[in-house]
Amino acid sequence: MITVNLYYKGTNGSARAFAEEMVASGIAESIRKEPGNLRYQYFQPLDDPETILLIDSWADQAAIDAHHASPMMARLAGLREKYDLHMTAERFVSDELGTDERFIRK
Repeated sequence: MITVNLYYKGTNGSARAFAEEMVASGIAESIRKEPGNLRYQYFQPLDDPETILLIDSWADQAAIDAHHASPMMARLAGLREKYDLHMTAERFVSDELGTDERFIRK
């Protein structure tokens, strides 16, 4: 699994408005239904009201590539422009061996 954390930064609540429109318009739900999508969820840091974090997880790179080539990306890009957002990203690959499992309290 590959997880990408995208930080959307804006001003005057624009990042939150973007995330709310992504959900209300059905774009977020459509992305969740794409083959290989495992998670697509927005969060807001408690100490930064001008940032929205998207946690976006995919089964593999092929699923991400298909998503990036889909018509959904044009709609997404249009909303990023509409809300004048800037982004930073972090990319993680899952620990397939589960070596940290013993440290996780369930």
